[in-house]
Amino acid sequence: MSIKETFFVNGENLLKKIKEIIAEGNVTKISISDKNGKEIMSFPVTIGVVGMVFAPIFAAVGAMAALLTECKITVEKRTTDKSPTSPSSKDQESKDEDGTSIEVK
Repeated sequence: MSIKETFFVNGENLLKKIKEIIAEGNVTKISISDKNGKEIMSFPVTIGVVGMVFAPIFAAVGAMAALLTECKITVEKRTTDKSPTSPSSKDQESKDEDGTSIEVK
């Protein structure tokens, strides 16, 4: 099962938020879209990847942040919860207070 979280950030906070997301762990994929929803960049995040591998990605994200005023980050995470879910709880979407949209599949 995976969870998708969506964050809306401005360009100057983009790189900081990406680094925070990667540091949290349990992330499988990160996608960055412009404010109109057009995907600009998408990259997989694997477990055990050394920080030097992310250096080119961080450079690209930093350059892109200079061009964007507002963007959307979609994060796909694996869940470790093995408990069965009821049919009514599948494909739910909720919105947190900080503007984060969470979709459970």
